[in-house]
Amino acid sequence: MSEAHEFFNRQIKLWGEETQDSLANKKVAIIGSGGLGCSLAIALGASGIGEFAFVDFDEVGVHNIHRQIGFKVGDDGKFKADVLKELVESRCPYTKVTSYIESFQDFAKRGLEFDLIIDGTDNLPTRADINEYCIANNQAWIYGSVEEFHGQVCFFEKASYEAVFQVNDRKPNGIACPIVMHIASLQANLAIRHLTGLPVKKDILYYLSFDNEGVLDTKRFNLPTS
Repeated sequence: MSEAHEFFNRQIKLWGEETQDSLANKKVAIIGSGGLGCSLAIALGASGIGEFAFVDFDEVGVHNIHRQIGFKVGDDGKFKADVLKELVESRCPYTKVTSYIESFQDFAKRGLEFDLIIDGTDNLPTRADINEYCIANNQAWIYGSVEEFHGQVCFFEKASYEAVFQVNDRKPNGIACPIVMHIASLQANLAIRHLTGLPVKKDILYYLSFDNEGVLDTKRFNLPTS
């Protein structure tokens, strides 16, 4: 058994060596290196995906560390994407990360190609920009958002984000770490199914929320695709 196959042994038991080896040729861009971006990077970073792009112009702040699990006290003031790159590459020697310290708008001008783009941002205008770019380039992408005790996820293929959501500059309310990780985990599961060639139902909006008694509810909505 090769060192790489030993590293990915449990995944190979899940989907076989050929599928595992195919991940080395995949390229994924994670837009945003905050709460969702950190959890996405950790969940997917050691899966065997060959190349990542982390896109974020922001710096680590002490007030964010509680939910941005890729960072620790002492990282404040460093660029989030750079810190996350170092973490992911240290956990898995079989992946390469490039950090882009810039906005998505600037990143999009590079004209790079990816097998998948994953939204880890926290503002609606940038999601709208991602949506516009992906529609124009026939690019699959996974949306995620989280606030308070609820969150949303969708694998967009033919549907349009702007046809479903009102785009404004509203700032999110308070949030705790576990729901961030929960939503990012769902995004990562959809991503890995797609990248390994497993079936993934596209253009379904998942809405997850806790009610006042702490009961978790998941609703599904089929999005318009024309």
